[in-house]
Amino acid sequence: MKFLITGAAGFLGSALANCLAREGHQVRGLDDLSTGEPQVLFDDVHFTRGDVNDRPKLWTLLQEVDCVYHLAARVSVSESILYPLEYNAVNVGGTVSLMEAMRDVGVGRVVLISSGAVYGDNQDQPVKESALPSPPSPYAVSKLAAEYYVNTIGNLWGIDTVSLRVFNAYGPGQHIPPSHPPVIPNFLRQGLRGGSLVVHGDGQQTRDYIYVDDVVRSMVAAATAPDINQNVINIGSGKETSVREIAEMTQKLTGDNAELLYTPRSDSGVSRLCADITLAKKKLKFTPKIKLQEGLEKTLSEDPRFKI
Repeated sequence: MKFLITGAAGFLGSALANCLAREGHQVRGLDDLSTGEPQVLFDDVHFTRGDVNDRPKLWTLLQEVDCVYHLAARVSVSESILYPLEYNAVNVGGTVSLMEAMRDVGVGRVVLISSGAVYGDNQDQPVKESALPSPPSPYAVSKLAAEYYVNTIGNLWGIDTVSLRVFNAYGPGQHIPPSHPPVIPNFLRQGLRGGSLVVHGDGQQTRDYIYVDDVVRSMVAAATAPDINQNVINIGSGKETSVREIAEMTQKLTGDNAELLYTPRSDSGVSRLCADITLAKKKLKFTPKIKLQEGLEKTLSEDPRFKI
């Protein structure tokens, strides 16, 4: 098959691109390199630097493509609070530009990579796709709006669409920004330095952590799975883990004996978030393979940034 991946040089996009190329598919990648690293892509991934709002470039890249994976997005919750207009322009405007270009060229399917963040605080955990979204940040709002645009334009123009709400993905190569870095790579980095792990809030807030290889398997399945048009599907491990548990697991892995430091912070996010993956199992035949302990070990051993 022939694929276009937007956001192809990012954490999930590059892992997907390399997987598809390894399986013998023709893969085109688009990324503006705001955070992506094209050197991680295999040589047979045809990479183009560019903006997802560049319609002429999209028309060229979409020629003869069977399926599009749309991952291009700004992804920092804290940054979205400061720059909501930019997040709307990229995450919503870029999605609409892509859908219009797909309509013009005649591409038949798009897989949108959305986020479990759209649910916000929800009393019922694990959370089902039928739960009412309550996006708590401009980032989450932008991902939910992208879902609606994809489904609406797809329905109007006969494009098969599926939105995968990916929960807390982690693994080798995950971007670590200087401000508000993701929990797992940040803890691993702190642990290897022998310092105290800094836990924001009381550490009791829970998330659903899913290893990058499992996310990729779900994305690959979504390209050809039957009877998923207009579906929204949770992608997670189905397991709930507290930030404190992650910190303690990290300490054991890295041999860090320093105490955990708890800092009061009001923006530590929702109190609980865990995916109900019943629909993913049914529609995508997807079951996560990598348990959290193994995923942490693989991240530590395979990510060159964590070599001691």
